[in-house]
Amino acid sequence: MSFALAALVIRYRNHIEAALSQIGPWSYPLAIAVFTAVASAPFSVTDALAIMNGVIFGPLWGSVVNAVGLVLAALAGYAIARRTSHLLELDQNIKRLPVWVKRFRIGSPGFLLTLRVIPGIGGTMATQIAAALRIPVFVHVWTMCAIAVPICTTLAIFGDRASATLHAYYQAHRPHMREFFHRRLPSRARS
Repeated sequence: MSFALAALVIRYRNHIEAALSQIGPWSYPLAIAVFTAVASAPFSVTDALAIMNGVIFGPLWGSVVNAVGLVLAALAGYAIARRTSHLLELDQNIKRLPVWVKRFRIGSPGFLLTLRVIPGIGGTMATQIAAALRIPVFVHVWTMCAIAVPICTTLAIFGDRASATLHAYYQAHRPHMREFFHRRLPSRARS
């Protein structure tokens, strides 16, 4: 679903940029708040948001929005995890981790960094373990950002480039595409 939303943002980039320009400088805090809310939720995937920020704000400012959102999400996620870490049966989940993750002492920065590399559940488990073991919040924030900021920066740059390429292709071939789809659709579907 989030990647479908990213595709729509790429498709309607000009309309979204026009709408955001109307709210002016508030577009950055709004984007940061949305990114923070999504990234701080357990089991969240922020890839599509990182791409959308690159599309909307460009590679530089999209990366800044992503980075600020990640720092705030790390702080919010840690606060949430302090209250919910007992719900995830961490002892049993730690036993199921791959051997290469368990080579590090549980709760150490190396452990948290390695755990975050596991797609999907790794980030959530790292946050929950950091909160349950009362790891200093600074360690949690930097281990999260050390992994997530480069990924989100790459996605912001990719989103901007992909958007520009797709938009240019669409603009160059729009007349031909309309003609192609007009001939291919049955007459019922056109009406």
